[in-house]
Amino acid sequence: MILIADSGSTKITWRLVDSSGKSREFETEGYNPCYQEGSKLYEILRPNLPDDFNTSDVKAVAFYGAGVYEDKYDVICNAIQPVFPNAKIEAAMDLIASARALLGRSPGFAAILGTGCNSCIYNGEVITHNIDSLGFLLGDEGSGGYMGKRLLVDYIRDYMPADVRQWFWEDYRLTGDQLIDRLYASSMPNRYCASFTRFLTGEHAGHEYLEQHVIRGSFRDFFTQIVKNYPDYQKYSFNSVGSIGWIFRDRLTEVAAEFGMKAGNIIADPMDGLVRYHCGF
Repeated sequence: MILIADSGSTKITWRLVDSSGKSREFETEGYNPCYQEGSKLYEILRPNLPDDFNTSDVKAVAFYGAGVYEDKYDVICNAIQPVFPNAKIEAAMDLIASARALLGRSPGFAAILGTGCNSCIYNGEVITHNIDSLGFLLGDEGSGGYMGKRLLVDYIRDYMPADVRQWFWEDYRLTGDQLIDRLYASSMPNRYCASFTRFLTGEHAGHEYLEQHVIRGSFRDFFTQIVKNYPDYQKYSFNSVGSIGWIFRDRLTEVAAEFGMKAGNIIADPMDGLVRYHCGF
């Protein structure tokens, strides 16, 4: 049996696949080694395993995650190994997972647009070019965290149109000072900001400010600051994984076209593609 993990800051999706292709899936709290110790991953996983899950039967674990850079591989492996004593553990960043899920073993462009963002050129085996997203504090353009941060900035500075500001107040009942206090007290500020993207999809969806300034504006920043700086980027189709890209895929496709890229695969999560990559199913 092989266990595949798709880990983000918000949640981890785990899928166990046996030799016949039969699978089962469960979810746990999210994890990011840039913000949390390895012991936290163990604490998240161990008590949340299905009751009838025989961990000794797992022979391989492929853990892909946000923030899983090379210097974090051992952190992940050391946290998981005690849970699966007979398994070979592989850790890799979520960007590799996205490329494998979207493109398999074919070359192309792959992106992540979820709570955070990332992107790369992939040659079918490895990532050959990556422009650093710079993370939540300095970049992450086009992500849920970026859109949420844009909403909070405009609300606190009173830049929102009056009707949108009133709706925001009615939905959240938080003053600017309270939002700042909660943001700076949060252990996962990117996740906190991304939680406000639900405001974009509710009863107020379609307002010009939300559509043009927040959603399309965030995607245009992603293309301007990151995508268009890849050499010959227009020769590739635009492929992405992640909830934000999926939810707003029509706007994303339109913005990609503005920058001369045709839409390719835009999917919510990489798990089915990773199962095909690792297991051939």
